[in-house]
Amino acid sequence: MKLIRFGKVESEKPGVQLDNGQKIDVSAFGSDYDEKFFGSEGLKRLKGWLSVHQDKCPPIGDDIRLGSPICRPSKIVCVGLNYAKHAQESGMEVPSEPVLFFKASSAIVGPFDEVILPKNSKKSDWEVELAIVIGAKASYVSEENAMDHVAGYVLHNDISEREYQLERLGQWVKGKSCDTFAPLGPFLATKDEIEDPHNLHLWLKLNGKIMQDSNTSDLIFGIPKLVSYISEFMTLLPGDVISTGTPFGVGLGLDPQMFLKGGDEMELGIKGLGVARQKVRT
Repeated sequence: MKLIRFGKVESEKPGVQLDNGQKIDVSAFGSDYDEKFFGSEGLKRLKGWLSVHQDKCPPIGDDIRLGSPICRPSKIVCVGLNYAKHAQESGMEVPSEPVLFFKASSAIVGPFDEVILPKNSKKSDWEVELAIVIGAKASYVSEENAMDHVAGYVLHNDISEREYQLERLGQWVKGKSCDTFAPLGPFLATKDEIEDPHNLHLWLKLNGKIMQDSNTSDLIFGIPKLVSYISEFMTLLPGDVISTGTPFGVGLGLDPQMFLKGGDEMELGIKGLGVARQKVRT
């Protein structure tokens, strides 16, 4: 299934995007896509419900706003420097184990919402990423069992203010958590929709020019490793997001460096996870 959420900001309702691209309202199912939903076999229950009620679900027009496909998770755990070429362009060593940091869930917006640069921002940057959504509570899980705890995948633009992140005491969370800095979507693809998450083309354009163009086959640490590793340090709750890192081509790594400014437009996508677009304003 492809899960969507639609409607006005903070009033989103649950929906589903069908294989033919049509979007339907599943509000009558009675559950948003939150921790309770994922932690109570919500995907299985929704699939069964749709087998009976799908034809009665109202259609959703293409003019209706899409929000984040998951309701605010308890946490967004991000993985830094998880593509070798990105580590190189950042002037950092390839890590021997995953580099972890948090991104505030208050940064989440929809896939086509505006990205608002924070006051006094000088070095805001783009980062296309594959994100994992946790489907079952995970604590000290093995790599062999890690995929049992994955609900699906979502496109994430891990926007980063580099001055805040790297130059102000090196506290990454400050550069990652600004409002609107976590566009998610357009949809959450359940695990069965993606044949091999370790072989997905991902890309990002800035004002129509390709900036990032890579494949998840270049990940240093794959999904089972990340879920298992992170679960050693914290309990992953249903609905939590793990963002797996960005490939080379960010503004920080260019010579000369380039950063976002008002009026810019980002377009990004991952095979099987759709395309998102965000305009930048100050």
